[in-house]
Amino acid sequence: MSELKRFFVQNIGEEILLDGEEFEHAKNVLRLGVGDEVILLDNSGVEYTAVIAKCEKKSMLLNLLGKKQGEREAATKMALAFGYLKNADKNEFIVQKAVELGVAKIVAFSSEFSSAYMNENKLERLNKVSKEAAKQCLRSVAPTVEYAPTLAAALEELGSYKNKLFACEFASESEVDVSALDGSTAVFVGSEGGFSKGEAALAREKGFSSVTLGKRILRAETAAIALTAVVAFSLGELGEVKR
Repeated sequence: MSELKRFFVQNIGEEILLDGEEFEHAKNVLRLGVGDEVILLDNSGVEYTAVIAKCEKKSMLLNLLGKKQGEREAATKMALAFGYLKNADKNEFIVQKAVELGVAKIVAFSSEFSSAYMNENKLERLNKVSKEAAKQCLRSVAPTVEYAPTLAAALEELGSYKNKLFACEFASESEVDVSALDGSTAVFVGSEGGFSKGEAALAREKGFSSVTLGKRILRAETAAIALTAVVAFSLGELGEVKR
C-alpha cells in the first residue's frame, strides 16, 4: 500500500480548507478527489488524517479523521548554516538534503567572501523546497529557512546549541571529535569563497570549534551535506550508534 499524500495547511479543525499551491498540486497533479484520504501537516509535528469531502474550482474541503504524533523527526536537534551560493540550484540542493537528513533549523547567510545576494523571492523558493522535501521523506515538520545578512548574525542565531561546529578549510586538525557528539549540534559551512581568518577567529570567540573535512577541497554544497550527514550519523539519526 502506497503512502498517503501529504499537504501542509495552516489551520486544522474538524473541517479543513486546502487551497493555493497545495490544492493545485492535489487536484491537477495528483488527481485527488472526493473520498480520497490524505495526511495534513501544520508544522507542529502532528500528522492529521483527513478525507476529501468536497472539491471546488479553487479549494477542497476535507473532514478530519484522526491524528497522531509524527515519528520521523530527529530525536536530537540539528541545525545547518550555510553560506549562500551563486547557483540557485545548489542552494536548493543543500536545503533539500538537509531536510532529508533531519535538520530542524536552516540558516543561509552572507559572509566576507560571499558573492551572491538573497531576496524575498529566493528565500520563499527555498522554503518551498523545504516543504516539498519534508513531504517526500515523510517528515511532519518542514524547517523554516531563514536568512542572516552577516556571519556574526548567523553565529548569534545558533549560539545556544551544545555542539557548535565550524568547517574551516585552513584548519590543520579538528578541535572536536565529530564521531563522539552528543546533544544538539549546529554546523557552519561557508560559501564558494570559504571563510576568512578573521571570520574563523570570530567563530572561535563565539564558542564554535573548527573542524576539517580532510585533505581535499570540497565544493561548498558537498561540504554542507557531507558534514551534516556525518553529524546525523554520529547522533544516531542514520542508524543506531554503539558507544
